[in-house]
Amino acid sequence: MGSRVLLLATKDTIAYRRRAGRESVASGAELLAAAAPVGAEVTVVDVTSEPGWDISPATMLALGRRVRQAAADYDGVVLTHGVDTVEETAYLVDLMAGPAAERAAIVLTGAARALDDQDSDGPANLAAALAAAADPAARGLGAVVCAGGELHAARWVTLADASGPAGFSSAPYGPLARVVHGRVERLAAPPPRPPYGGGEPEWDVALFKTHPGMDPELLGGLADRGVQGVVLEGTGQGNVPASLLAAISDLIDDDIPVVVASRTHHPAAAGALPRDVGMAERLGAIPARGLRAEKARIALMAALGDAPGVDAVRHWFAQL
Repeated sequence: MGSRVLLLATKDTIAYRRRAGRESVASGAELLAAAAPVGAEVTVVDVTSEPGWDISPATMLALGRRVRQAAADYDGVVLTHGVDTVEETAYLVDLMAGPAAERAAIVLTGAARALDDQDSDGPANLAAALAAAADPAARGLGAVVCAGGELHAARWVTLADASGPAGFSSAPYGPLARVVHGRVERLAAPPPRPPYGGGEPEWDVALFKTHPGMDPELLGGLADRGVQGVVLEGTGQGNVPASLLAAISDLIDDDIPVVVASRTHHPAAAGALPRDVGMAERLGAIPARGLRAEKARIALMAALGDAPGVDAVRHWFAQL
């Protein structure tokens, strides 16, 4: 008996048709037909979702729950998604999947070009995603993003170039695998499985991109507004302006975790902050373990869902 795969179709660009001045959206069944036969038993479910560039927190969490449930019943799950935020949804799905990611392949895919464009990338991306979801070689990789025949780890993938189909990168790492003639060829070991506590992710996490001259008042009053955690995107390997240190200390004193990420891709940022720029860590801030800021925010949401507070989150991140 062949693999059983569930296709969750959320529409977006991969399903858009715009020719002759008329716009329409293809159903999941139509997308499957455009992808051509994939050698698996595919069940299609159309899922309501906002466009990827404006997806709501409630929808992302609902997709995470749906994939987790499906991964317990199917050999593979494919989720179509807008490319703008697919890396964030993929990582949330990965964190929420827990042990289910060990038994089922979880693949997210999308398209940069509409379905009826002459050079549409959607059908090929979906065909590769379905083939990967049906292949036992993709099980245990965790959630991956499939684009251009490559499978990128949810933890590492980023949309580096939104101008065309070849825009995804896992730099400084490479893709985990590629799909060749309908089969998965593994290229690298996946990142370690993230901690799993089964809690409901906490969405009220703020993200700030730090910059020279940043006003520390931007961090003031966050506790009064109910913010549960903060991610700061620093420069270099995690530098944050010294003017923010007092505000960071105040947040930590209020037991609000502060995670410091880097806007660079360099893996040197994976551990503790460098000695010469580690003042924020000495005040109690938590290194992002090499996660880019948008992924660090997703991770902090999951950590807070398992157990709130600075000490619990620091322990959670230490296991990444």
